[in-house]
Amino acid sequence: MMNSDQNNSRRNFMSALVMGAAAGSLSMLSNPVYASNFAKLDSDVSMSDVDEWFKQVKGTHRAVFDGSMPHKGFPVLWTFAFYATNNANGTPDEDMTAVCVLRHNAIPFAMDDGLWSQYKLGEAFEINDMSTGKPAMRNVVYEPTDSDFPVPGVDGIKKLQERGAMFCVCDLALKVYSGFTAAKLGMDAAKVYDEWKSGILPGIQIVPSGVLALGRAQEHNCGYIFAGE
Repeated sequence: MMNSDQNNSRRNFMSALVMGAAAGSLSMLSNPVYASNFAKLDSDVSMSDVDEWFKQVKGTHRAVFDGSMPHKGFPVLWTFAFYATNNANGTPDEDMTAVCVLRHNAIPFAMDDGLWSQYKLGEAFEINDMSTGKPAMRNVVYEPTDSDFPVPGVDGIKKLQERGAMFCVCDLALKVYSGFTAAKLGMDAAKVYDEWKSGILPGIQIVPSGVLALGRAQEHNCGYIFAGE
């Protein structure tokens, strides 16, 4: 009985810690009172599916990019740079893999344009459309124009997937932020979470957490790279 109580206490503490950290990240969701309503570390994502997905990692050169923040699209830009510079030094796409983990405040990059428009994700996550200077109403890194990155000619997520790059998104962050968003809009948290999951872009794997994915990628011999500015 004591072990069960200790486990519950530890889980409650970790949940509050995660939620508190998340609450401080977005100005519109700064009220920590919401935290107690949505803390849930369990995930219904199938680990067998996740493990199968990671078996796609291939090649001599392997890296995992930690996309914890939007950073003007740098999680995607550095993934592209990995392919471009390896190509320039004689390595074909077939002999390398980049895994890009979209977690924490970078999760909108895994979502379709409909969610960006409906939930004003650019405003919520402080991601601007560089062509207008205003909060983005579309996913600016999936099929980008030259103005969507600090430099032109960068492949977006869709094209990088075609080259063999792998993208995943953190389920824990989806739950936390969809819950905050639901509270702000007076909507049902489960409904918003389901909509967000349904709006994940093709080929992007939902993983129980981004940090779990970072660990799994390194177990598949991917070198860790922080994907910030």
